[in-house]
Amino acid sequence: MTSPLDALQSRLGHRFADADLLTAALTHRSVGTQNNERLEFLGDSLLNCIIAAELFHLRPNLPEGDLSRLRATLVRGTTLAQVAGELELSALLIMGPGELRSGGFQRESIQADAVEAVLGAVFLDAGFDACRKAVLQLFADRLGDLPEVASLKDPKTRLQEWLQRRGQPLPVYELVSSAGKSHDRTFTVCCTVASFDVVEEALGGSRKKAEQSAAQAVLEALESTSGEPRT
Repeated sequence: MTSPLDALQSRLGHRFADADLLTAALTHRSVGTQNNERLEFLGDSLLNCIIAAELFHLRPNLPEGDLSRLRATLVRGTTLAQVAGELELSALLIMGPGELRSGGFQRESIQADAVEAVLGAVFLDAGFDACRKAVLQLFADRLGDLPEVASLKDPKTRLQEWLQRRGQPLPVYELVSSAGKSHDRTFTVCCTVASFDVVEEALGGSRKKAEQSAAQAVLEALESTSGEPRT
């Protein structure tokens, strides 16, 4: 009968010569000082390097900023948590009693950290080529179906580029108000594009988030019309 760790190694595409490395990679810091944080640190660096190199070859004409955005979407916590789900890692995590009671094994950040730790363990067990093979196997579908770069840009960047392409001044953001207690404030921001007579307000849990929401509203207003700049 196949053990859970054997099944994990099959899904990972790597069989450990040193099984203790895999156990360490699955051990959360709530257990004690012997945990996966150092392996996570190592795996994070390796993952970023391997994904960056692969994107460099897959998209030879993209500038640095676009490559960075693609890499960020592939190595972010949400994506790594999805990879953890595909590996069925959560049931194998070794956690302290308190973390288990609070459902820590279901937490995205903990699952993402474990993926990085496992990759760090693969590197220590068999070297860079083995780690690269594991990363490319885990990310094969995502690397084969990369999103359009434009869809990864935040609204403020997209609005700025939209205006620059038309030779227009940049938008103006103004903090209209803020309310609530220090730990739970709501900000209202106004975004104005004077050359198109477009003004939009938006709320957010931080000024930055409010600005992004306001920029998105302005973009939608601008893109829904074919108007020309006000002269």
